[in-house]
Amino acid sequence: MKILIVASYNCGEYSPFVLEQAESTNELNIQIDYFPVIGKGFRGYLSNRKKLLKKIGEYRPDVIHAHYGLSGLLANLQRGVPVVTTFHGSDIHSGGILLLLSKICMCLSAFNIFVSRRIYETAKYKKSNYVILPCGTDTHTFFELPKDEARNALGWEQGGKYVLFAGAFENKVKNYTLAQKAVALANGCQLIELKGYNRTQVNLLMNACDCLLMTSEREASPMVIKEAMLCGCPIVSVDVGDVKDMISGTDGCFIACREPADIADKLLRIFELRERTDGRNRIIQSGLDLSDIARRIQTVYEDVCKRFPYHE
Repeated sequence: MKILIVASYNCGEYSPFVLEQAESTNELNIQIDYFPVIGKGFRGYLSNRKKLLKKIGEYRPDVIHAHYGLSGLLANLQRGVPVVTTFHGSDIHSGGILLLLSKICMCLSAFNIFVSRRIYETAKYKKSNYVILPCGTDTHTFFELPKDEARNALGWEQGGKYVLFAGAFENKVKNYTLAQKAVALANGCQLIELKGYNRTQVNLLMNACDCLLMTSEREASPMVIKEAMLCGCPIVSVDVGDVKDMISGTDGCFIACREPADIADKLLRIFELRERTDGRNRIIQSGLDLSDIARRIQTVYEDVCKRFPYHE
């Protein structure tokens, strides 16, 4: 089976979760190739149409798997190859014209994947050709290490209190202002920005910090939460995306109100407990590792191939 991945390449690379998901299906004898979408907005994406048609003619995929609504809409401008589109959140939560274009894409796609139930409910999709399927997490890249070992590798003080912020400070959606106010109330801890690190370094950060803090205004099924759980990292998060469902019942992980005092209270409880979590087992038992998700995606591809065979 040959799959063509259509996804944004505007940053000079594909998103890590797109690559990890695609490569994990390679192990199931699925042949993968990529089409890089370069351009901003609907017109920018539309400008890739001729190149995409050429790529389809050369590669002759059985299925096109597009990531995000605009990529899916671009992929559906041809009708010879069935399209599976994954909606990751920003294409739905943004509203306005982007939501409208994403809904058009849903109607044109042979099958739709929503990475969280909240995205599906926001989209108000009524047809049956969909599945709610979060992105899988790489259990080999993210794993538990002794905290002192991780802190030594990063040059951190062993007795320090470190809170890892779930994103870049300048990203307004991540709501750094709220996190900053909360940390100021939790005396003596340092807020670390999650920006500019490779995957190996992120694994060290999650093992070295006391907890991960998420204060985002919007999320879908944030990978950083699942990655932190694989590292046994305690978590404090506001109720956003599917985080509440993800961490529910995991000792050392808390949902907080969008109030600095409540977030600070949860941080202080984690500092007092000084324990790691059983999040890794929770992720694996929930079938959220890459290999399990890859097998479910394979089933989607096979079903789409049967119902929508390639035609020129």
